[in-house]
Amino acid sequence: MNVPVVHYPCGTLSLWYIIPVSLCFVLADIISTVEFNPSGELLATGDKGGRVVVFQREQETKSEPQRRGEYNVYSTFQSHDPEFDYLKSLEIEEKINKIRWLPQQNAAYFLLSTNDKTVKLWKISERDRRPEGYNLKDEDGRIRDPSTITSLRVPVLQNTDLMVEATARRVFSNAHTYHINSISVNSDLQTYISTDDLRVNLWNLEITDQSFNIVDIKPCSMEDLTEVITAAEFHPQQCNTLAYSSSRGSVRLCDMRKQALCDTHCKFFEEPEDPSTRSFFSEIISSISDIKFSHSGRFLMTRDYLTVKVWDLNMETRPVQTYQVHDYLRGKLCSLYENDCIFDKFECVWNGSDSVIMTGSYNNFFRMFDRNTKKDVTLEASRENSKPRAILKPRKVCVGGKRRKDEVTVDSLDFSKKILHSAWHPQENIIAVAASNNLYIFQDKVT
Repeated sequence: MNVPVVHYPCGTLSLWYIIPVSLCFVLADIISTVEFNPSGELLATGDKGGRVVVFQREQETKSEPQRRGEYNVYSTFQSHDPEFDYLKSLEIEEKINKIRWLPQQNAAYFLLSTNDKTVKLWKISERDRRPEGYNLKDEDGRIRDPSTITSLRVPVLQNTDLMVEATARRVFSNAHTYHINSISVNSDLQTYISTDDLRVNLWNLEITDQSFNIVDIKPCSMEDLTEVITAAEFHPQQCNTLAYSSSRGSVRLCDMRKQALCDTHCKFFEEPEDPSTRSFFSEIISSISDIKFSHSGRFLMTRDYLTVKVWDLNMETRPVQTYQVHDYLRGKLCSLYENDCIFDKFECVWNGSDSVIMTGSYNNFFRMFDRNTKKDVTLEASRENSKPRAILKPRKVCVGGKRRKDEVTVDSLDFSKKILHSAWHPQENIIAVAASNNLYIFQDKVT
């Protein structure tokens, strides 16, 4: 069986290094989500097999400063299993759609993971001691015959090898008719939302059998359905504010203090369409696949098929910045429609200071845009071009005319290779991108 190696590169916008690590994924385990925890010390990935793999960052030492930023496997567990809905005769995939970390409040870590129907709260904790000397059990854990017990003894804690345990603390189910596409933890650390195509539900982290429907766009007749919800996220500081995007390219900002059901928005963000550029594909490529609030809470970033847009929450009429991700594909929309690539859902992320944004593209390319200098760069996550401690060179796509050295033509792009999922370390220039079943981690040059 061909099992590809996962690479751990590191770098910045101008200088990138690659560090190969002997970690492998099974070929069928395509990575479906990537997420750093709030401190950046842990990185979680979910795959189509329902598994969650948690990586922990290596501590820097004086003898080995080059190990700074390397991530090794910390815990692996099966989060979801395939299920069958007997009432609707539908199979429920085990694929992990989203992972969201909760801020750490004690020695343990907590994360939410979801498939199409069920959200689970997992606790990840360390254990280096175990009790020994039970009265009713022998050393092998078997129950002893009570008649053989002639004395009482006090169990004691004995040191053992470090073990990392993952336990499901809560299971939130039976609340969604349609597929869950996103979850978001509130800044109050008590609630979170889960979103499907037509509804947004609000949950309390301590209550599993009750949720509140706060957004419902389902029409009385499904024939009147004109749009679906594609993503939703809480504001990073204001626990009463959330935003959700639609397949028609709009974003609605809602205030939960206004009313229990947020069927009316307080702000509406949508860029007017240019009638001269309208085509058969206009509605498809305008669908927003991901939204992210900036860390400051001032801006909102949206990703559609061809562009990334940055919106100021104080200005609804148009975005303050628009970045073309792969505008050279505009002439190939027909073929992209035929092979269903036009429906790919790319994610977008901010860096820790909100000055740089990143999103994925095809051919295992990913794009980074500096909001201050207006510079951008295209880089490739590729095992073929990777050498230990090698610099990743910027890549360019040739649109027309004579192709220069190291340029890639549009017709030679591999649309089966795509960077859909990515994450950025909350404090440092460390990013993680998922290319099929390969995970790449990039960081600044180690000095």
